Amino acid sequence: MSDNPTASMRGARALLPLLVRVNTVLAWRRLKSIREQSSLLTAVIVLFMVGYWVLSFWLFLRGLQFVGSFMALGTVLTERLLYLLFAFLFALLLLSNMVIGYTNFFRNREAEFLVSLPVPARTIFRWKFIESVLLASWAFLFLIAPLLVAFGLTQDVPWHFYPATMGMIALFIVLPGVAGAWLAVTLGRHLDRRSFQIAVVALAAMLLVLARFWWRSNPVTDDMLDTRVLGVLDQLLQKTRFAMFPFLPSYWLTTSVLQWAEGVPTLAMFFALVLLSNVLFFGLLAFTRLGSLYYDGLSRVNSRASIWGHWEWFHKSGRPPGAFGYSGGPVEKMARWLWWVDPPTRALLVKDARMFWRDTTQWGQSILLLGLLGVYLINLRQFTGQLTSDYWLHLVAYLNLGACALNLAMLTTRFVYPQFSLEGRRLWIIGMAPMGLAKVVSAKFWLALCTSLCMSLALVILSCRLLKLDWDEVVFFSAVITVMAFALNALSTGMGVLYPNFKESNPSKIVSGFGGTFCFVLSFLYIFFSVVVLSVGSSATHSSIPPPLLGVMSVGAFLLASIAIGVVPLKFGIHRLRHFEF
Repeated sequence: MSDNPTASMRGARALLPLLVRVNTVLAWRRLKSIREQSSLLTAVIVLFMVGYWVLSFWLFLRGLQFVGSFMALGTVLTERLLYLLFAFLFALLLLSNMVIGYTNFFRNREAEFLVSLPVPARTIFRWKFIESVLLASWAFLFLIAPLLVAFGLTQDVPWHFYPATMGMIALFIVLPGVAGAWLAVTLGRHLDRRSFQIAVVALAAMLLVLARFWWRSNPVTDDMLDTRVLGVLDQLLQKTRFAMFPFLPSYWLTTSVLQWAEGVPTLAMFFALVLLSNVLFFGLLAFTRLGSLYYDGLSRVNSRASIWGHWEWFHKSGRPPGAFGYSGGPVEKMARWLWWVDPPTRALLVKDARMFWRDTTQWGQSILLLGLLGVYLINLRQFTGQLTSDYWLHLVAYLNLGACALNLAMLTTRFVYPQFSLEGRRLWIIGMAPMGLAKVVSAKFWLALCTSLCMSLALVILSCRLLKLDWDEVVFFSAVITVMAFALNALSTGMGVLYPNFKESNPSKIVSGFGGTFCFVLSFLYIFFSVVVLSVGSSATHSSIPPPLLGVMSVGAFLLASIAIGVVPLKFGIHRLRHFEF
């Protein structure tokens, strides 16, 4: 290395463009190799993406036209919906950047490799920050594009509205990326501190209490609907005023989009410049100040054994000092209850459970998911309180089944699909064991099935009771979600074996690859087909009583689809394991 400090600084500055260029070339080569793997699978994914864009554009267009048809109210409702949409998307982007950023900063093999090289920590942080923002935001751009096109057509905007809006959205995604990176670095540095953990739990409890009081709805009577329509509308929109807080980045973006659509480019440019100034200020702070904090956080994450090390109960539950006999912790004691499972399989289940618990990002995402499900259940109870028609109530019940099934598909794709790939280069050790790879994959399948089925059954039963459905309907929906759990877990397990990625240790990147995307596409199509078929054969969604044969045919079609989507990939995966080469 040169002794000239100026030359060293120039070399360090040139490393970031080099990392960006190399990873861009690698991503392009992986994208080109997808077509070489299977043209049929590539065509299915492309058709799914095009179908989503077309369907979502049509739904957004019809929805905006319907809302805009209300005289003197359509404009208010459309604007408020946009404010709410971008506010919630900002919150979701913040959570996504925090989770992906933590994994990318501290649980990434490339980051550990770069630290061992003469690469400044600031440069490593900058590259991982750019990569995390792109990974966390591509789905946001994929979702929001059809909505903006539909909004532009309903408002008859000029052509320059679309490139200006895309430029402002590109600026907008940087701010939650900066906030998420700061939160990820803060978690990495202080997550093992007892005071920090207590503060986080207390803050979460306080936010839940505030949200409970904030979202408390006031009952709307029939007299109010007949005499005071504007008063009722104002009462319904009262809880959405938080999205119009002037210091929210979502407010700047939405106001700029609305003003540009209304033909006021001067005011739109003002809010765009406000967004740009904040992006430059906070982006400069992240690029220049978080590098040293990142290195400190990386050192602490890799040096601590557990984040619960400051609690006495953690030390008491572990191995006693100086004791040679170890009876095991809580996971081992729970595994002993599975007396019908042979000891090698129980050891594998304990290993997977402990690996999941030691990975902060894995159970951290599970906690966030449970929190979102809690918000969904609270809003479901308030939404269905105004439903009096049995038709609409049962229609909402089938939509709720689709939501629970999509949640199950997200669980299986995110946590079950990468399990085989996460074994990585250690797979040969398990493969040489007497139990064999087929039994290892079967054990992973049953563990994932039991875990996801317990969560899905609890969600379906609780949501059905909130909808005040009869117990026979609760049993029916519980049986349906049980079959779906078998099918989706088998699909994710089989696809994970058929399309593994042993070179990557980040589960988010494994899922974002070709096999994970194809697995989620198949899961979505299966859920859509199942919900539609079952709702068509149900007597509750018809104005008249359908023939019994229609119900039998719908259930039969659902079972056949479940067998095809679950058993076939799992069988092919198990068959491949018998001829697997390390």
